[in-house]
Amino acid sequence: IEIKSDASLAEAVQILAQNKILSAPVVNVDAPEDASWIDRYLGIVEFAGIAVWILQQSEPPSPTNQSPTGAESAEASANGMPSSAELRTLGSEDASITAGDFFEALTSSEFYKKTKVRDISGSFRWAPFLALQQSNSFLTMLLLLSKYKMKSIPIVDLGAGNINNIITQSAVIHMLAECTGLQWFESWGTKKLSEIGLPTISRNQLVTVHEDEPVLQAFRLMRKKRVGGVPVVTGDGKKAIGNISLRDVQFLLTAPEIYHDYRLITAKNFLLAVKNYLEKHDTRSPMLSGMITCKTNETIKELIQMLDSLKIQRVYVVDDDGNLEGTITLRDIISRLVYEPPGYFGDFFDGVLPLPENCRV
Repeated sequence: IEIKSDASLAEAVQILAQNKILSAPVVNVDAPEDASWIDRYLGIVEFAGIAVWILQQSEPPSPTNQSPTGAESAEASANGMPSSAELRTLGSEDASITAGDFFEALTSSEFYKKTKVRDISGSFRWAPFLALQQSNSFLTMLLLLSKYKMKSIPIVDLGAGNINNIITQSAVIHMLAECTGLQWFESWGTKKLSEIGLPTISRNQLVTVHEDEPVLQAFRLMRKKRVGGVPVVTGDGKKAIGNISLRDVQFLLTAPEIYHDYRLITAKNFLLAVKNYLEKHDTRSPMLSGMITCKTNETIKELIQMLDSLKIQRVYVVDDDGNLEGTITLRDIISRLVYEPPGYFGDFFDGVLPLPENCRV
């Protein structure tokens, strides 16, 4: 599945939602027919990236620009969007603007319908676009999906100049689940989670959102902390009632009518609304599985099989009383399989991924 660069954000969301995928390569419609793959594709755009970018438009302006101009207010009104003055109320203190009709207005606005996918390129919304060939090693793939934090890796056909496959973290976990019975896997898989150093994220490091906080707070925390999901916790912060991930942001845009009766879309209300919606439209959705947890005395084999069968990205670790102790993601598991030899990548990343100043791979 590919998305053309001149597609609107609304069209891109529909393509991803209809095909039940989280990301897709973006084809540059202005590229010449004989372009190489690196010129033919602008990058990988993620469902969550589009949605989070759209939601970012509702965030307060910078302190240096607190007052909206008359032109700004007029433009916002013409596009059917609230002005920045109105949107300044968004936040954990006052989120009444996020009532159900807010998202209905957003998805029917000219802003949403006319902004092109290429208009948001070159920003944090885009996943790193680093492709491999079929001749690249299995170790390279695993390292990119774990240590180098890529969610998916395109496989390119240099001759045809296009992408012919995409490998995801979920695909690797599925491959591991199918290794059941093999000697190497059984030897490793029977180890307890605590024996192989999982979870790597402890309770004190967990990013959480309280059930009464606005759901937008959950998505902002994920972006700010660079995590893919957060547990929704009770008032005391010890127990979780559910999980919200970046993939769930799609429900704010594809089914805004389900929040219409809510004065405030809290994290708890979001979970309830989405559950009710899925029970009617998609009974196979992983979100209907509820809060998935495990304990540190379970084996890595049991965890892999559970993640694969339920098609989920993370599981939360709890103690005997059900209190949160940490989280384990697909990346955490993959990282336990590989070790990067010194100098393994060499100049592999040169000119492909931007690196911080004074940083060496």
